[in-house]
Amino acid sequence: MVDKTVKKVNSQYSPQGEMDQKYLVSGRTMSMRLWENEQPHEGKPIVERDYETVGFVIKGKAELYLEGQKVILEKGDSWVVPKGARHTYKIIEPFTAVEATSPPAEMYGRDQV
Repeated sequence: MVDKTVKKVNSQYSPQGEMDQKYLVSGRTMSMRLWENEQPHEGKPIVERDYETVGFVIKGKAELYLEGQKVILEKGDSWVVPKGARHTYKIIEPFTAVEATSPPAEMYGRDQV
C-alpha cells in the first residue's frame, strides 16, 4: 500500500531540539530541520552521524570541517555531509539554514548525541 499522507508544518509551532534546531516536516525516510539565527561560536565537538545530511544556507556564514577539509558556507550555498563522515562546524556570522536528513535525524534521538 502506498502512503498518500499529506503533511504541512508551520515552523512557528515546530518542536525544538536540544541543539536549538526546529523540527520541520518528516516522512518515513527523510526529515527537515531549521537552524535559525545560530550565533557565532568557536566550534562544536567532532561528530559522526548515522544519517546523511544535505543543507542550504539562507543567511550568514559558517565553516564546515568535513573529514579534514574546510568548506566555507555562505548565503545560497548548499552542502552534503555523508553518513558516517567525521565533521564539525564553526558559525562566523549569525546563521540560518535548512537541512534534510535521511533517515530522519530526530528518530531515536540520533541528532542529540
